[in-house]
Amino acid sequence: MLLKPLSSEYSPKLRPARRLRWRLGPLLGLLLFAACSPFKLLQPGQRLLSRVELKGVDQADKERLAALAQQQPNTQFPLPKLAIYQLGYKFYDSAAIKAKLRTIQARFDARIQEVGTDSAKLGKLLVQRERKVNRKQLALDKGNAIMRLGEAPVIYDTLLTRRSVEQMTTFLHSQGFFRATVTATDTGRYQRGLLLRALKAVGGVFPSKPDSLDQAKNYRRVTVTYNITENRPFLYRLQAPSIADSGVAAVVRAGQGATLLKENARYNEELIGKERNRLETLVKNAGYFDFREQYITLEADTSYAPFTVRLRTLIANPAPGQGHRIYTLRQVRFITDAGILRTLRASTSDTLLRAGTGAARRERPEAGFRTDTVVTDSIHFAAFEQKYSTRLLARKVLVRPGQRYSLTRTLQTQRLLADLDMFRFNTVNYRKVDDPPMTDSTGLRPDSGELVAVINAAPAPKYTGTSEFGGTYVANTPGPFINLRLKTRNPFGGAEVLELGVRAGFEGQLVRVAGTTDDQESVYTTQLGATAALVLPQFLVPFRTNQFLTRFNPKTRFSLSETFVKRPEYTRSNFEFTYDYIWQRSPFHQYVFSPVVITFVNTPFISTEFAERLETLRVEQGSSLFRSFVSLVEPSISFTSLYNSNDFSQTRNAQYLRLFGELGGLTRGLYKDALLDNLGLNVYDFARFSVDYRRYHHLSPRTFFVWRLNGGYVHALTRTIDPRDGSSQYVIPYDKSFFAGGSTSLRAWAPRRLGPGGYTPLRLKDGNVVRDFLTEQPGELLLEGSVEYRFPVYNFVKGAFFTDFGNVWGLQERKKDGEYLRPGAQFQLDSFYNQIAVSSGMGVRFDFTFLILRLDAAVKVYDPAAIDGQNWALRNFNTIDNRIAFNLGIGYPF
Repeated sequence: MLLKPLSSEYSPKLRPARRLRWRLGPLLGLLLFAACSPFKLLQPGQRLLSRVELKGVDQADKERLAALAQQQPNTQFPLPKLAIYQLGYKFYDSAAIKAKLRTIQARFDARIQEVGTDSAKLGKLLVQRERKVNRKQLALDKGNAIMRLGEAPVIYDTLLTRRSVEQMTTFLHSQGFFRATVTATDTGRYQRGLLLRALKAVGGVFPSKPDSLDQAKNYRRVTVTYNITENRPFLYRLQAPSIADSGVAAVVRAGQGATLLKENARYNEELIGKERNRLETLVKNAGYFDFREQYITLEADTSYAPFTVRLRTLIANPAPGQGHRIYTLRQVRFITDAGILRTLRASTSDTLLRAGTGAARRERPEAGFRTDTVVTDSIHFAAFEQKYSTRLLARKVLVRPGQRYSLTRTLQTQRLLADLDMFRFNTVNYRKVDDPPMTDSTGLRPDSGELVAVINAAPAPKYTGTSEFGGTYVANTPGPFINLRLKTRNPFGGAEVLELGVRAGFEGQLVRVAGTTDDQESVYTTQLGATAALVLPQFLVPFRTNQFLTRFNPKTRFSLSETFVKRPEYTRSNFEFTYDYIWQRSPFHQYVFSPVVITFVNTPFISTEFAERLETLRVEQGSSLFRSFVSLVEPSISFTSLYNSNDFSQTRNAQYLRLFGELGGLTRGLYKDALLDNLGLNVYDFARFSVDYRRYHHLSPRTFFVWRLNGGYVHALTRTIDPRDGSSQYVIPYDKSFFAGGSTSLRAWAPRRLGPGGYTPLRLKDGNVVRDFLTEQPGELLLEGSVEYRFPVYNFVKGAFFTDFGNVWGLQERKKDGEYLRPGAQFQLDSFYNQIAVSSGMGVRFDFTFLILRLDAAVKVYDPAAIDGQNWALRNFNTIDNRIAFNLGIGYPF
């Protein structure tokens, strides 16, 4: 694109100031770049698709109709893909690429001639040639790297428009709009976009010679409008089903209450298909093993009355004069080491003889290996060596001899066995038992057939180990770390899982208190940790409940963890023991009840300077940070409900809801004085609740709009006497406080540094009072949320725009002489909304499927704790009060 020079009569009075020019220059440059004419990419007679519009859609799904359009305009948000493609096109030279391709071919042909018959070198050369040729061929076919970041211009095609009309019409008919019509019109007249109108206004300030082709170019852009006339939709009139087999008819009548088709509802072919699937499952669960969806027909008749569809369910028999047959289970066999026989054959060199030697006798080594069969709860467990508790496995099998065949019980059995994490795979197959000679299975009421259920399960490796070596970059400080994990399956024969792990790291962290490390923002810390967890595939209780809870996949988990942290200002250790009951209501919904949670905190070393600073914060600001470094024990019970319908890569239209409640120190009155006097351990009581709701909206196959609301509340149950001054206060453990800020919270603030409320923490630096961005700020009430728009950029690179909002507040702030030690920190119902912080930014995600690496950059928009009332922080952009915050993390923030 060639930009015309400004007129010589350009007045210097219109020139912006240097600072303003520096700020507006990149913006104007981006606008001019985005406005570069794409018409030079078109051939004579071609037109660029500029816009697609749908009109007349009132009741139908407009989003799905829009998706049926065979051509869509080039993407403009969040990046102008066509402009990027055009930029790359300026550097694209197909002749040069073809020349390089010929040079590569010639060079490798010569090198291949030189190596002769050396197969090793020849193989390497062929691989290298293929890699280089493929790279050049990709550039020749799809353009250079910049062009592939963008999008080639969408050339308007009338044939594709006609196909779009046909598909939209078909879709509307399938949704009950049988008399709907769709027409398409295309025109070169179009409404100028906001960007072009802005550039036209700029052109009015900086006049230049008009281009005589401007008006002609306008008509090279095409707007396609699909005019849809829905007309009145057709509604259901449900008729009594016609089912030849009386047994199947009885099953359908019993399940009619769950039908997806409702009287006077709009005709919908998708629901009809789902209703067929429902009926098939319903009949199969009643024992009809051979039943198939092909027997089901939903007959629609539109001649009954205007805008009415008479819908009748027809279920045919397998053949004229032959009814459907019910099957019951005669036997259930469970092979717990499927695949072992093949391994044994290989170990004894048993191989198939080649063709032509069939007369030769072949030894069968399996004759020397006999399986051990154990019958438990009517199930036959067969294995060369019984390694698993057959009593435990029997609880996971929901199919039993004497039962009718059930598709649902079959699938649930497979899911329960998979959740054990004992087997690489498991299958449930059925084999028909031959009928007795006198049985008639072809009549309208055939006798019941019999099945043998065979469950094949291949054991997973007993030991699985993982190791991770890497580095972290926290608080602008790099550091190495190592993680080692070992999983042991079935260590005690009861299908248990034992997991052991150790971690060692040398990483940077933000200082917890300002003024203790010469005002540096980060320090190196040594972190050592160890974990152990034992998971039992049943509830460990003194009474028998597992038989009734089998469908909920009950588990019991014991876990121990120890974390040791050594920093320049203190050394701290944290030991935790938990006893959990885990069960699932559905594949998406899990419950965790922890009747025993015990945490020990010990701080064997605190530097004198750090202790003095903690005491200053306690006295002057009422800060509870000092409680993080006292020796204490935290006994508690907790309950968690977690619903998550999303997947790891968060690609579904899904919801997430986590409810958590915890009560601690309920019995501390029995032992708090003894523990404090004899062991120096503090005990506090508290109630803590939190809720986290997330919503994922699937806007298109690769774009998402997601939002999150997160809240929490914690409060002490009774007062505690402070031994320092004898005052009676509501005290909670510091680790139970809520914090805001960080890579998964408000991303423009450092972790744990936002709030509380409108309070502005201050500190001394070089004799001057400055704002304290370094000290942690705990609170008892948390309210926060985020909204994020996620979109693809190129291949595995994805982008996001986000806005975060929220804060923490105190509920039991200390006072001195009637005034709060931290003004603005106490939650007030009539003013808290003025203290909600806001930040915005953008991010890049590298989605490697197995790992998502995230980099976010955020700035403050509204800072409720700003000095001198400068709450709108964007005015102070790129200053010490509002620097760009970079967050590096693994996985999505929510």
